[in-house]
Amino acid sequence: MNEPQHRSAEHARMAESPGADGPWRLWGPYVSGRQWGTVREDYTPTGDAWTAFPFDQARSRAYRWGEDGLGAVCDRFGFLNLGVALWNRKDPFLKERLFGLTNGEGNHGEDAKEYWWAVDGTPSHSWMKWLYRYPQAEFPYAQLREENARRGRDEREYELGDTGVLDENRFFDVEVTYAKAGPDDLCMVVSATNHGPDPAPLDLVPQVWFRNTWAWGWDRRRGTLARAERQEIGEPNHVTVDCRHDFLGNYHVSAEGHPDVLFCENETNFVELFGAASNPTKYTKDGVDRRIVGGDRGAINPAQRGTKAAFWYAFDEVLPGQTVTVRLRLSSQVPTTGTFGPGYDAVLRDRQAEADEFYDHVIHPALSDSDRHIARRAYAGLLWTKQLYRYDVRQWLGGDPETEPAPESRKARGARNVAWTHLSLADVISMPDEWEYPWFAAWDLAFHAIPLAHVDPDFAKEQLVLMCREWSMHPNGQLPAYEWAFGDVNPPVHAWAAWHVYRLDGYRDQGFLVRVFTKLLLNFSWWVNRKDASGSNLFEGGFLGMDNIGLFDRSAELPPGYRLEQSDATSWMAFYCQQMFKIALELSRHDPAWEDAATKFLEHFLSIAQALTSFGATDTSLWDEEDGFFYDVLLHPDGTAEPMRVPSMVGLLPILGATDVPSWIAEETPDLTARLRWLQKRRPDLTLPLLTKVDEDGEKSILSLVDKPRLQRVLDRMFDPNQFLSRHGIRSLSAAASAAISTRIEGQEWSIAYEPGESTGPMFGGNSNWRGPVWFPVNIILTDRLRTLGRFFGDDVTVEYPPGSGERIDLLQAARHLEDDLVSLFRPVDGRRPADGQRIEATDDPLWRDHITFNEYFDGDTGEGLGTSHQGWTSYVVHFLARRRP
Repeated sequence: MNEPQHRSAEHARMAESPGADGPWRLWGPYVSGRQWGTVREDYTPTGDAWTAFPFDQARSRAYRWGEDGLGAVCDRFGFLNLGVALWNRKDPFLKERLFGLTNGEGNHGEDAKEYWWAVDGTPSHSWMKWLYRYPQAEFPYAQLREENARRGRDEREYELGDTGVLDENRFFDVEVTYAKAGPDDLCMVVSATNHGPDPAPLDLVPQVWFRNTWAWGWDRRRGTLARAERQEIGEPNHVTVDCRHDFLGNYHVSAEGHPDVLFCENETNFVELFGAASNPTKYTKDGVDRRIVGGDRGAINPAQRGTKAAFWYAFDEVLPGQTVTVRLRLSSQVPTTGTFGPGYDAVLRDRQAEADEFYDHVIHPALSDSDRHIARRAYAGLLWTKQLYRYDVRQWLGGDPETEPAPESRKARGARNVAWTHLSLADVISMPDEWEYPWFAAWDLAFHAIPLAHVDPDFAKEQLVLMCREWSMHPNGQLPAYEWAFGDVNPPVHAWAAWHVYRLDGYRDQGFLVRVFTKLLLNFSWWVNRKDASGSNLFEGGFLGMDNIGLFDRSAELPPGYRLEQSDATSWMAFYCQQMFKIALELSRHDPAWEDAATKFLEHFLSIAQALTSFGATDTSLWDEEDGFFYDVLLHPDGTAEPMRVPSMVGLLPILGATDVPSWIAEETPDLTARLRWLQKRRPDLTLPLLTKVDEDGEKSILSLVDKPRLQRVLDRMFDPNQFLSRHGIRSLSAAASAAISTRIEGQEWSIAYEPGESTGPMFGGNSNWRGPVWFPVNIILTDRLRTLGRFFGDDVTVEYPPGSGERIDLLQAARHLEDDLVSLFRPVDGRRPADGQRIEATDDPLWRDHITFNEYFDGDTGEGLGTSHQGWTSYVVHFLARRRP
C-alpha cells in the first residue's frame, strides 16, 4: 500500500499524532508563564489569589497544580519540566520566571513588566523558538512597584523600558530553541547575545525539575533526579542527569561541556517564608538560587540527587556583540558519544527548514514579507500559549489531606467556584495570554480555534470539544468561563467557532459537529432557562466578557424590582440560534433526523427577532427610532422602561444576527420547508426577518435580526469616524460620547464616557476597558457578518468609505477594508507599527522593531496596543491574511 502523501514533513508529523495522546504532542511549551497569583494556588480563607501566593514567594515555595518558567517545556502531564534561569551578577535572586505587578499593584490592574516574544513554532512542537530580553543592570523590581503605585489611573503605566536599565541596549537577548529529533528526543539550545557597549557577566542556568505531586497527600508519584556516572555514559564532554518517574518513565538530560550540576528538592522553604522551626528537607526549592546568588554551598545536595537540578554555566565576561551558547538534550535514550555530534546540528537545521516549508504551505505566497512576518509571529504566539491546565475543583475545595484542610469560607454558599465541583481538568489548553491570563477563558478559546485550524485543525477541534466535556461543562449546561469565576457568562460564540473550524477542515468531520452540537443543545437550554427571566425571548447576560461597557457592572445585582434587558445578550442569542440552525442544516444533509433541530432553531431565532422589536405591556423597544440605534433597557419596579442611551458596541451587535439560508433547503429539508411556509401563511409577522431577493445569481434568502432601513442607520453610525470607526477598527464606545452619559438608580448616579485608552475607573480591576478601545473579538465577528450581509444586499446597502470621500461601497468591500484596518495595526508605517504607539517597541532600533506584540486591545484614537502583550485572540489577524477563508 502506498504511503499517503503529505504537503510537508510537519504535516506528516501531525497526521501521525492527530489526538492529544499523539507521540509528537507529548512534549511542548506547556509550562505556564505564571503559576503564582492564580486561583488554583490560593489556599487562604480570603480568596485573594494575588496575595495568597505572591511573586516574591515563588522561588521558595512549591506549587500544587502546575509550574512556571522561562522558555520552558514539559510533558503534557506536567511531571517533568525543562527551562532556563539567568543571573546577571547584580540581581538579588535568579531570574527563573517573568515578573509583573498584581492587580492591586498596577495602576491599570495586573501587568507583566518584562519583554519576551514567541519567535517561532510548529504545531507538533518539533521546532520552537522563544526570546527573552534580560537587563544587564539590576532588575528594578522595587522601582516598578513604587512608581506604578504612585501613578493614578489617568496616567500611563510605568514599564521596564521607562526605568532606563535598557538604555544603550544594555541587555542580553536570551534565545531558547528546541528541536525534536524524535517524539521523546528534544535538543535545547540556549544562546545569549550582549547587545550593550561594554563587556558584561552572565550565568546561564538551564534547569530540569519534577512538579511536586507528593507533598499534598493526593499523589505519591515522586520522581527522582540523579547525576549519571560518566563511565556509564562513555562520553567525557557532557554531564547527564537521569530522570526517573513511575508514570512518565525514564529520561536523561545531558548538558554539553562541564557545567556545575546542582541538586535540590522542589519543596517549600517553610523556615524562610513562614518562620517555621524546620523544613521537610534540607535542600529546598530555592537551593539553586541560594547557591549561585548567595554562595550557600549547604543549600545544594552533595549526594547529587533530588527533584530539581540545574546546569550552571558561568560566563565572567561576554563581550559586546558576542553570543554565548549552551546545548542540552532531553531524551528517553541513554546518552552516547554522538549525543552532541553532527547529528545534533542536523536536527536543528532540518527542523528549521521543515518549519519554513510548513509555513510556505500555510501562509499565502502572495503576501508581502511584512505580512508573512506578522503571520509567522502570530502563529508562534498561539502555539507557545498552549499550556497545561490542571485544576480539580472538588479537591481544591477540600484542601490537602496531609498539610492543611480547606478553610470553611471556601466552601460557603456563594463562594468562588463552589458550584463547580465536577470540573476536573488536566489538559493542554490554548490560553488567552501566558502571563496575565494563564488560565483558559471559554470565549477566548473559541476565537483561538479558528486561526489554529489553519495550522492544526485536530487541536482546534479538540479544544472546542473539551469545553463541552462532562469534566468541563456544568451539568446544567453552562460552559466554564475562567477560574476566577467559572459561573460568569461569556458570549455564546462556541457554535460559530465550531462551524468555522469545520469549514476550514474541509467540511469532512461531521462527527466533530455532532459532538459539539449535541452538547451545545444543553448550553443553549441553560441560556434560555437562566438568562431569560421573564420568558420574553430577551436576555440578561450580565458580564458577557465585555467588562465595563455599560453604565454599571452588569454582573452585579440590581436593586429589587429592577431588570436590565440587554441588547447585546439578546443579539448574542439570536446569533447563537443562527449558528445552531446552520450546523443542524449541515448535519441534515448526512442524516435527515437532524432536520427537526434545524426547524427548532429557525423558529427560536424568529421569536427572538420579534422580541427585539418590542416587549412588555408598554411595547417598549430596544430599538430607538429617534437615535437609529439599539440600547439596553432598564425595567423599573413600576413597569416603566428606561433606555440606557450609551452609544456602545451593545447597539452594534444586533447586526450579528445575520445568516445565509441555503437555496437547497427546499429540496433537501422538506419538513422544515413545510413548516416555514406554514409560518409565512399563518404568522407573517414572525417571518419578517426572512428576507428574499432575486438577482442575476438567482434567488437568495437571509435571516436578519435587523431589517434593511435599521441596518443602514446602524451601519452609518458604525462607519462614522466621529463615532465608531477608527483608523484601525471599530471602537467599543462611540467617540461622540466624550461628555459623560449618566443615569440615577435608587439615588446612586452612574456615568460613562469615551476613553480611547486604558480605563480610568476601577471596575474589573481597571485592566480591561470597553469604553472606547478597539477589541479584536467583536471586530472579528462584525467583519464576518458584514460579509454575510454583503452577499445578500449587494449594492442595496452601502457605507461611505473612506470617510468623507463621498464614495459608497458595498458591505463585502467594507468588510475587506475593516479587516485591512485591523491588520494595519501591525504593518510598519515609515518603519513603525501603529500598535507600538509610544512604547519602547516604537524605537527605530531593529532590535525592537523586528518584534511584534499582539495586545489585548488598542487605543481607539491612535491604535497603540494596550493590556496584555501576548493575547491569543489578537493572533486572529492571521485569519485575515490566510489563503483559505470560510
